[in-house]
Amino acid sequence: MRASRAALRVGPELVIPAEELVFSTARSGGPGGQNVNKVESKVVLRYDVRRGRSLTEDQRLLLLERLAGRLTRNGELVLHSSRHREQSRNAEAARERLLGILLEALAPRVPRKETRPKRSAREKRLQTKRVRSAVKRGRSRPKDE
Repeated sequence: MRASRAALRVGPELVIPAEELVFSTARSGGPGGQNVNKVESKVVLRYDVRRGRSLTEDQRLLLLERLAGRLTRNGELVLHSSRHREQSRNAEAARERLLGILLEALAPRVPRKETRPKRSAREKRLQTKRVRSAVKRGRSRPKDE
């Protein structure tokens, strides 16, 4: 597979060498005629976040925290790709997905800017509450005077 031999450039300061990306193949499921039973076109890509030598300690901790739900118990990120009929295209698709996941997880989070509700929104909310209150008041028994 040509796609598995190249290093994965995540950013200017992070390049994951090809040795850290483990590719394996399997027979892909689904329709495909006779070809599906004899060609291993599905690609499984494994990247070990805990043992990746190319990551700084800060990057490793960030990935372990932000990708916790996607990692195995051993700290591996496992991606399956079987969309295409060719193994090489599936390998490239898996590499692109890994790149997207890593870029998103390593991107700095922008803090939320505190905002206040506009006056018109507050007035509309209060008016709606008054209307609901009147409707509920109308359902009760009339008071004796």
